[in-house]
Order: sequence, then structure tokens, then C-alpha cells
Amino acid sequence: MNSLIRFSLKNVAAIFIITFLIILGGLYAITNLRIEMFPDIEDPTLTVEAVYPGASPDDVNKNVTTKLEEQFNSLEGLKTLESSSYESFAMLSLNFPNNTDLDKKEQQVNKLIEEANLEDSVQTDVKRFSMDMIPIYDISIFAKGDTDLDTYLENNVIPDIKKISGVNEVQVSGQKEGLVQITVDQEKALQNGLSLDHIKNQINEKYFSYPAGQVEADEFQIPVRVEQDLETIEELEDLQLTTQNQQEPTPIALKEIATIEEVTERAELTRYNLKDSLSMMITKKQDANTVEVADQVTEVLKKHEEQIDYYVSFDTAQGVKDSVHTLVREGLLGALFASLAVLLFLRNIRATIIAIISIPFSLLFSSIFLLQLGISLNMMTLGGMAVAVGRVVDDSIVVIENIFRRVRRSPDKKITDEIITDSTKEIFKAIVSSTLTTIVVFLPLGLVEGDTGGFFLPFALAITFALIASLLISVTLVPILAKYSFKKAPKEEKEGLLQKIYGKLIERSLNHKVTAILLSLVLLGGSFALVPTLGFTFMPNEEQKILNATIELPATTSMERTNEVSLQMEEMFVDKSQIENVTAGVGSKDFFTGLKKENKASYYLRLKEDTDVSEFLKELRGDMETIMDVEADEGEFNVMEFAASGPPTNNSVSIDLYSTDLEKLQSAALDVEEYMKDNDDLKDISNNFSETQKQYLVDVDSDKAGEKGIPGMQILGMITDQTRPVQVGELNLNEENKTVQLSYEDPLSAEALEEMEIYGPQGPVKLKEIADVKETDSFTAIQKLDGKVFARVTGHVKGNDVQAVTNEVVNGVKSDIELPEGVSFESGGGSEETTAEFQQMGIAMIAAMGLVYLTMLITFGKARIPIIILSSLIFVPIGSFTALYLAKEPLSISVMIGFLMLIGIVVTNAIVLTDRITRNRDEKGMTVREALLEAGKTRLRPILMTALATIAALTPLAFTTSTGTFISKGLALTVIGGLTSSTLLTLILIPVLYEVFFFRQRKKERLKTKDLSM
Repeated sequence: MNSLIRFSLKNVAAIFIITFLIILGGLYAITNLRIEMFPDIEDPTLTVEAVYPGASPDDVNKNVTTKLEEQFNSLEGLKTLESSSYESFAMLSLNFPNNTDLDKKEQQVNKLIEEANLEDSVQTDVKRFSMDMIPIYDISIFAKGDTDLDTYLENNVIPDIKKISGVNEVQVSGQKEGLVQITVDQEKALQNGLSLDHIKNQINEKYFSYPAGQVEADEFQIPVRVEQDLETIEELEDLQLTTQNQQEPTPIALKEIATIEEVTERAELTRYNLKDSLSMMITKKQDANTVEVADQVTEVLKKHEEQIDYYVSFDTAQGVKDSVHTLVREGLLGALFASLAVLLFLRNIRATIIAIISIPFSLLFSSIFLLQLGISLNMMTLGGMAVAVGRVVDDSIVVIENIFRRVRRSPDKKITDEIITDSTKEIFKAIVSSTLTTIVVFLPLGLVEGDTGGFFLPFALAITFALIASLLISVTLVPILAKYSFKKAPKEEKEGLLQKIYGKLIERSLNHKVTAILLSLVLLGGSFALVPTLGFTFMPNEEQKILNATIELPATTSMERTNEVSLQMEEMFVDKSQIENVTAGVGSKDFFTGLKKENKASYYLRLKEDTDVSEFLKELRGDMETIMDVEADEGEFNVMEFAASGPPTNNSVSIDLYSTDLEKLQSAALDVEEYMKDNDDLKDISNNFSETQKQYLVDVDSDKAGEKGIPGMQILGMITDQTRPVQVGELNLNEENKTVQLSYEDPLSAEALEEMEIYGPQGPVKLKEIADVKETDSFTAIQKLDGKVFARVTGHVKGNDVQAVTNEVVNGVKSDIELPEGVSFESGGGSEETTAEFQQMGIAMIAAMGLVYLTMLITFGKARIPIIILSSLIFVPIGSFTALYLAKEPLSISVMIGFLMLIGIVVTNAIVLTDRITRNRDEKGMTVREALLEAGKTRLRPILMTALATIAALTPLAFTTSTGTFISKGLALTVIGGLTSSTLLTLILIPVLYEVFFFRQRKKERLKTKDLSM
């Protein structure tokens, strides 16, 4: 310790060079940190997508989903397995514990898929879920002049965007799709014994390219390839087909039985403020800088402004910039307020500058380590830095205040190396132990599982690195600057009024210990009485200025009809003065699943900044309901605040219903849905098991079909041939790749289905003679959780008391809803997850206090001293709960992190005071009472200075109304309130408790004093 201080004083140039290099490194680091909204968290989840063309949800569930579930259940460590079976498509989500080796799990999943013996037509794909799957940009694009927008985007804009190193994927919706449509005359085809499949196969026979071995030439092995091409539409028209129902088949040209034409169609419709557009979504790579990628995309779009117009529907990069700007602003304001607080006590500008120089140095030092660890500059790291601003000046304040105090008591009042060394050494144990205790409280965050630990770990690291830097600078640079900034110490001030009042107060408290302790306990009990009024949530809700709305018509609705209803909805949106712009997609694919629903339209609604979102949502829901009641009474709609990514809010209530009877399950889910919609504390109610669609079931009579010699698969093939277009594939025609599709002129009607003729060995037979054709209702999706079919009804809590609302809903479902026999339910959602997270945080806080005790035990070497210091934590809730109550802020995970921080911050003041008391007794031989009074008066200024600096630094965060600070706000209020109450009570109760713990020593001293006075 001595050597470090002496080294600094003797090697001033070296210290300044090292400091300068750290500042340069910090500036480099902070300008090269990736800028994100939130920390990178890889959710340990794998998704398996399976495409089973033409299969119903029931068939997909039976032949794909169930087989895969049986295989995946053998995976070690699998937490939950959720599956959804749709028409032609299945998605399974496998969730694993944190720290799972997903590379290994992905290999195991792929192997299990191979062992599932799925049909050859089933195609599977395994993906990892990541926050970076969520688009950072949604851009509506329009053509200028006579620009062919589809072609220009495909050939110019998209390639330029894909060249950006951080771009992962570009997905464009609303593009025209070129198609070669072969419309077959069914009657002529049947006369020649040709089905759509026959025609498809014969086209593909004339268009192939395959390797055919090798030949030797000049000592080389040269590969041989045989290919046959159809190069033009005319060649396709003249293609000779072989007939199937004649003894001597005669060729017939395709154009004789079919019309061939190039058509252009849009598989999905996209609009911006009622104008047709293309919609471009962009995702970034996981390690890419969101802001940098967004800026580069904007530059590319600007480069093409002569050919295209564009408008941004949503832009996560702008949200990142706004949050960063807000936190930087609040951090700078905090630094300014902290500086003013220090200046208020030191009353010397140079001394204040020396004390606060640790702020920029610590933050730059922290940035170097964040860059090396690959941690981004996000809301959590910036929040950590903003919170650290008030704490990092503490060590420097204590050091410089102690130097000046020692100099003032020296004979010549001059600052010398010896005095600087002795005064820094005197305070070294106190600042090291206080800094270490603040650091060790964050170590238990590693014990917190789930997203909480992942989100708050960068926050803790940012503070930890800053505190290490503040400790180093306080014992190296601060003494040097003090030496060269002052020839003499500032004039010593007489004992002020505050110290006199404090001296009398502490003496009175020592004489009335029981009263002081009881009064403190009464205040503590009163603060806990406020807890039920605070509310209980995982993360406070924050209003979003972008809404996500959807409408979904009955499952069999055509896209044309969906578009008609959507246009009316969009016109209503555009007429709203609160809405800035509207982006619409009709029949668009879901970005995550790739599912396309022609009966669904979705919208992004960007609101104006002054909009009251809660009130406007009520108005909007009413207007949407009016349109749906008139245009699509059986349809559904929803509108909610948009949430692209971020920390888990857990502000939801879920009711999971289980049953093997799908009709009873649907009925129960609808009852629960209606019940939850009537609850004014809930919004955005969703039901995953509400939609059915009509279908025709062809129930083949095996006996009758067998008598006619017609196998069931032949019936299936012939019905499919007439009810679904056949995809031939992609052919290179007229020097362009064209998708080729076969279909009949007139689609098969429901009435014609029964009259359809099936050809067998005994001649044609009508379908109704060998099968029963009936209309039924079927579910559009089958959802399963851990292999059991379930329905989930979910609602988001409007306020912040998630637990109370959850309990009300769960108890209401139990008592007010009579579930059908065979239907069971479980409650879930945010409340259970929040409770689990809070329990983990509670364990982390207990572990933190244990580590703090251990650290102080090593530092002080006495078991009683750490207990006295830790007792200052008991009264933290008094101020914290009061501050939260006055600010109407709920208990949340950020509040818990605030309490965790207070463990480190509050004991700092207690350590500074207790260290002085111990020194007075051990080194100066003072009695317990003398040591307490002298230490209290001596340490009053630094304790109040450090506490006020921390409170002042956090004030901007506590009272901000800006978005993007919801995590830091609860934390700041907790720390400000807790630090205020604990500082005031520490100054009174630490001396009281100290004398209680050393009552025997105090008793001996009193008796000795009494004997001497006699």
C-alpha cells in the first residue's frame, strides 16, 4: 500500500502517461462499442419447422408432430416442448436450461429427426431462436416515375443492402410473382387419359440435366453431363404428350388441351397510408451494431432516391439512439449534480475538480473492459454507468477530505509527500473494504437464472469496472493532483452548526439507546405497511408509440375479401389524428414461422408523440369492433402496443386448459376468453385455440371401393388432381427462370365433388357411390405442450400489480367458470415467473450480505464489527419503500437490483465511520464514548458528501419521464430513498449499536471514570 502511493508520488510522469493512455483507450473503446437496445441474450431454444404439403392440421399432428415429440422427449435437460400443427406445416419449440450447449443439442435434434421415419415429402429445418431474428427495420418502398420497382429492388437495392457486413436477411413482401400458368381443359385431358400429374411428369421428362459418368481424354478424366431443355414458351406449347388411354398411344401437343400464358400476381398485398407499396424487413447478424447497420441501410436507400421513395414503418435503431441519448443525458446531468454536491461541501473548485475527475476516468476505464468482453453499449451498461456516477466519486472524496484534514492539523499547514502518504494510508482500508463490498454484492447475480441474470450482468460489470477504476485513481492520481494543485490546504473551518447539532444528537441517542432503537423499528414497520400498496411486477410497463393491429376473418376467406375489409380498416386508421402513418400487409407471411394466411391482415400504426396510448387504444378497439361487426361478424381483431425485443416484462396472465376432447377444449377456452375480456385490469386477450374452418370429409367405404377395384390412394390422387394446382417447378423459359403451374379451367365445386367420376377396372364410378362426402368443422391449428393438447388464453396486465390481478383471474376461473368434464386448467404467465425471479434475487441478496460480511471480517479481523456495519442495512427499506410509494413506482426486478446495490453503497458509510471508531480506540486509546463522538464529528462531512453525491447523481434518472429509462428509474428511486434513510440512521444507530455490542467495555470505562472522579 505504502509502496503504491510512494511510487505514484515519485513517478508523477509515469502516472500521468498511464492515465492518458487509459483515457485514449477508453475513448477508442467507447466509440467502438456496439450500440444496442439490450444485452445480447441467446435464448436456449431450438425451433423445428416441418413442411408436409397438402396435409390437414390433424394429419400433420398425427404423422409429423407426434412422431417428432416422441423422439425429442428423450433429450436430456429438455425443459418444455411446445408444438403447433397447422395445415401443411408444423412448428416445435424446444426450450433448454441456460448454459446449454446448443451446438450439441442441435446435432442431437437433427439425428432424432432422421430416426423419426417421417414421410419423404416432409421437409424439416432446425433453427435457433435469437433476439436478432426480430427485424430492425420495416421500410415501405414506392417507385418513382416508370421504375419497375420489383426488378429494381431485386437487381440493385437488395444486393447493395446484402453487401453490408452486419445484415443477416432481407425479406420483401408484396412483390409481383411471375408465373407460367398452364390451364388445362379437363374434358380434353380426360379423353386422352391425362391427369395433371401425368402432364407434369411428361414436362419434367423433357427438361433435365444429370451427370452421366466420365470419359478419358489426353490422360484426363472429363465428366459427362446429359441434359435436355425447353427454352421458350413456344417449345412448351408444342411439347408432345403421350396419351394414356389408347392401345396405341398417339402424341398430342400440350397446347391442344391447355392454354399457356405468363401471368403476374401478388401473393400478398402491402400498403403504406393506403398507397400500394413493397415492404422490406431487415434483420442483422448477432454481433452487428444495430445503429451502424441501420445507418448503412439508410445510406443505401439514399443512393437510390432517384428511382425509389421510401418511408420507415418502424426502426429499432431510432429507439436505440433515443434510449442511449436519454441515458447519456441523464448520466451527464447526474455527474453535474454530483459535482455541485461535492462543491457544496468542499467549497473549493480545484478540490471539487480533483474529486470528480474519477467520474470520466472510471467510465472510460469500464468501457475498455466492456469492449474486450464483447459487451455492447446498451440500456443496461449505460444504466450501470449512470448509476455508478454518484458512487465512483466516493473514494476520491474521502481521500482528498482526509488529506486536507491532516494538513490543517500539521504545524506548517503545508502539503508534503509524507502527509499525503500517511493520510491516504489511514483511509485506505476503509475505501478498499467499502469498494470491495460494493463489488462483491454483484457476484451473486451469477446465481440468478433466466433472462434476469443475462440482462443485469452487463449492468453489474459496468459498475464493477468503474468502481475498480475509482479505487485506483483515488490512491494514485488524486494524491498527486492534491499535491500539485495546492501549496497549502484550504483554510480550516471551525466546527459548524451541523456538527454541533449532530454532536448533541448522537450523545442524546447514546444516553437513550432503547428509545433510539425502538423509534427506528417503528419507522421500519411503518415502511413495510406501504408494501401492499406498491404493486408487484417484473418490469414496469412503458408506453410504446407503435401499435400492432391484426384482423383475422374465417379461415376459408379469400384474400380478395380480406383485402376489402382491410381497406375499410385502413381508411379508419388514416383518418385518426393520433396516427402518424399506417403500414398494412394483407395475406403476408409471418416473419418467424413463414405461415401465410389469406384471411389475415396486419398493421403497424405509428402514433404521434403526444398521444395518450391507453385512452387511444380504447377508442381504436371500439372503432375496429364496429367495422368487424358490419363486415366480418365471425372474424377476430386485436390491437396492442408493439414490442419488438427487450427484457421479459412477465406482465401477463395465462390460463392453460388441457383436454383430449377438442370441442370441449375450444368451448372452455372461449368461456375463459370472455371472462378475461370482462376484467378491466387486462388488455390484449388472446386465445390460441379459437379458430375452426369448414372442410369436406370424403369417408371412403372400403367394401364398396374394393368391389369396384379402386384403392383409396387412387381416390386421393384423383381428388387432389382436380382440387389443387400442381407445381411443375422452375423452368428456364425465354432466358428467365419461371415458375410453372398446372390447373384446370374451372375449380371443382362442392356439388360436383360427389358427382366426380373415379376410373377403375370396371369403368367410371361416381365418388358418392363408394364414399360418404360430408361437411365438417375442423381446427386450423392443434397446439400441444409437453405432448398434451392445450389451449392458452393470455392477457396482459394494464397496471403494475401483476400478482394481484393474476390471483383474481385464477380464483375467478375456479369459482365462476364451470369447465366441461375432462377439461383441466393450470395458471401461469408473468406472476409465477416473477415470483421465481424474485425468489432468486432474494437468495442473491442473502448471498451478497454473506460475502460482504466475509469481506469485512477479513478487513477488520473482528466478528462484531461487520455485524454492526451490516445492521445499517436493516433500515434501508424505510426510505426505499417511502420513495417508491410517493413516486407510485411498483416493486420490480429493477427495484430488487436497487436493494442489491444498496447493500454495497450503504455499508460504505458505515465502514468509513466504524473504521474511524476502531482507529480511535486502537491507536489513540480513546474510550468507547470518546471514540464514537470524535469519529461521528470527523466523518460527518465525508459521509454526507458521498451520500449526497450519489443521491444527486441519481436524481435525473429518478425523475425522468423519457422512454428507455424504465429499468433505471425504479432502481434510482430505491437507492435514493434507501440511502437517505440509511445515512441518517447510520449516523445515529451505528454509534448506538457499537456501544451496545461493546457494553462490557463501556461499563468498565464508566466505572473507571467514576472511580477517578471520586
